[in-house]
Amino acid sequence: MNAITLQTDRLVLRPISLDDAPAVQRHFNNWEIIKHLAASVPWPYPDDGAEQFIRDSLLPRLKSDWQWVWVLVLKGGSGEAIGVVDFGVSRSALGDRGFWLSPAFQGQGLMTEACAAVNDFLFFDVGIEKFTVVNAISNIGSRRVKEKTGAQFVGFGELAHHNGDTKTEVWQVTQENWRQWRRNQ
Repeated sequence: MNAITLQTDRLVLRPISLDDAPAVQRHFNNWEIIKHLAASVPWPYPDDGAEQFIRDSLLPRLKSDWQWVWVLVLKGGSGEAIGVVDFGVSRSALGDRGFWLSPAFQGQGLMTEACAAVNDFLFFDVGIEKFTVVNAISNIGSRRVKEKTGAQFVGFGELAHHNGDTKTEVWQVTQENWRQWRRNQ
């Protein structure tokens, strides 16, 4: 079940593999991405950080049920990963779905498009009723993606981020709200 590939008008979301490590390293090793992530993510990012994280954390996690990690690849492009969306039922109570996108591709609606495909999969194919998503309070881009994909703000949490934020916005996405959002599109 974890080897699901999703497609949108402009993207292919395919399961991450160790072959994606060089592209992930190149795009992810960027303060503009890292600054909004939990302080548990190493910074400065090690030279082999992506390979190590994919090999030692992501791939073993994907062997369990209810875990998915997709790389975002532009249709008609080079096939290189430009971002990631992950979802895990057993993750922290502060969040079930996370994402990042290379700054070179931000502001084009690509992450909104990717999250919509993931939401469709989770709600309509898997049958999940609801999940939680979070962002650093200063991460306006992440907040906008949540607003554009039917998430409802439910409060604040605490989580240390690299940029010094400790306040985290907590959002809930429900199947009912997602269906309503889809009807309005």
